[in-house]
Amino acid sequence: MSNKLDQSQPYALGLFRIVIGLLFACHGAASLFGVLGGAHGGGTIEAGTWPGWYAAVIQLVGGGLVLIGALTRSAAFICSGSMAYAYFKVHQPEGLFPLENSGEASAFFCWAFLLLVFTGPGAFAVDKLLGSRGETRVTSRDQDAEHQRKAATA
Repeated sequence: MSNKLDQSQPYALGLFRIVIGLLFACHGAASLFGVLGGAHGGGTIEAGTWPGWYAAVIQLVGGGLVLIGALTRSAAFICSGSMAYAYFKVHQPEGLFPLENSGEASAFFCWAFLLLVFTGPGAFAVDKLLGSRGETRVTSRDQDAEHQRKAATA
């Protein structure tokens, strides 16, 4: 069972990346264009206002890049940082814990994007098709570990 799950890991990671990118891009589109209920329950954020408009641009562009798996690690790093900023500057002054300060989404997105920085895009990514540096490289040490694991289970 564990071997099958290990083989499915790139596909699960790819689906995770797609969902996180789509949800994040939707937040940006709502704030910038007033779709999907708009910003904070309706309307849009005025162009150039700090930090809301810039955060919305990062959400739309960064979320879109993560969604398609292009420049995944770099985009995820910027998205993670923007959500850390949002948590500590907007939510944390209202209370220490995310449930107290309504910062669950910021905290979740921050950690989800940080995970993608370290794991790479998984399957179904433009990075993989183009052979980008953003893809996860298999090193000889990784191959040695895989051979050892197979030998132990045989």
